[in-house]
Amino acid sequence: MRPDFETTPKLGFGCMRLPLLDPNDQKSIDIEQFKQMVDAFIDGGGTYFDTAFVYHEGTSETALRQALVERYPREAYTVATKCLAWAAPDEATAKSNLATSLERMGLDYVDFYLLHNVGGERTAKFDAYGMWDFALRKKEEGLIKNVGFSMHDGPDALEALLTAHPQMDFVQLQVNYLDWDDPVVQARRCMEIAEAHGVPVVIMEPARGGRLVELPERVADVLRAASPESSLASWAYRFCMNQPNVLTVLSGMSNIEQVRENVADFQANRPFSAAEQEALDAAIETLRGMASVPCTNCRYCVKECPQGVVIPEILSLLNLELMTENRPFVKGLYSWQAAPGPASKCIACGACESMCPQGIDIVRELEVAAEHFE
Repeated sequence: MRPDFETTPKLGFGCMRLPLLDPNDQKSIDIEQFKQMVDAFIDGGGTYFDTAFVYHEGTSETALRQALVERYPREAYTVATKCLAWAAPDEATAKSNLATSLERMGLDYVDFYLLHNVGGERTAKFDAYGMWDFALRKKEEGLIKNVGFSMHDGPDALEALLTAHPQMDFVQLQVNYLDWDDPVVQARRCMEIAEAHGVPVVIMEPARGGRLVELPERVADVLRAASPESSLASWAYRFCMNQPNVLTVLSGMSNIEQVRENVADFQANRPFSAAEQEALDAAIETLRGMASVPCTNCRYCVKECPQGVVIPEILSLLNLELMTENRPFVKGLYSWQAAPGPASKCIACGACESMCPQGIDIVRELEVAAEHFE
């Protein structure tokens, strides 16, 4: 039976960017603050927690056990985790991820299990390793309640995958108001395909990696004029929460303040009025008129870079330059934010581009950054 998107709370807790005690150590999760975040989320009506085998170098799942599983009854929450078979060296390793994840989280079963970031060349590994049948078999054994997959690919790939694997219970897609009618992402078309197959959608990147929370003032002013009391984040989440066929909308929250704000927006959620929709349309038109690099900070590129170039940080600074139109200001930020791996270290090997879900011409963008900021 596929999950009920009518009763699942429309705000999900993404455990990809948890608070750290040491910003240079992804494993140094601030457990005490994370516990406060979990408490605020559950008190606010949330139940869906999303993690992955690789988040925080494997410690996100362990932290979730400490902050959630050991402190709440099993019926109080649902957990999603993921397997990146394309990153595993062999079939046995890929299939062992589930048992490891369950052990890390202290769970007898996982509510939602995703074959993570399929699409393009990555799908071949899932096929070769037999991951589709493996996940369904583990569902029959009771270790998984719902099997699905996530992808950053386009509608043709989604149609092919759902046709080839009709047993999928859900799918996780990148959806936000900027990508809705984007000719590359085609989020609207992807949503339509999922609904046609009767498969509910978990939405990721509703704020486009934070981009839709840090809007240029000329864009933000349009939204604020239409609804002065609404946060910029609420526009992004309301757009997604009120789409049909949505199971939940993930927010990658990094501190207690973000949890409280997102919970408040979730509790106050309502469809856009006609005036609000008109304002959002105007804001989108303005944003599309501004050149930008569509990086969502997934950080797959960093793992593949042999030179240690801090690619997401550099792409973010390129966007900041476009939005602020203030190169000296951004150059000052670049001097320290890109210090661990400046753009000029790029050797144009292309490893980053082969792993980029957004299809960004990273090598060229790094050349631009080196020219602008170094």
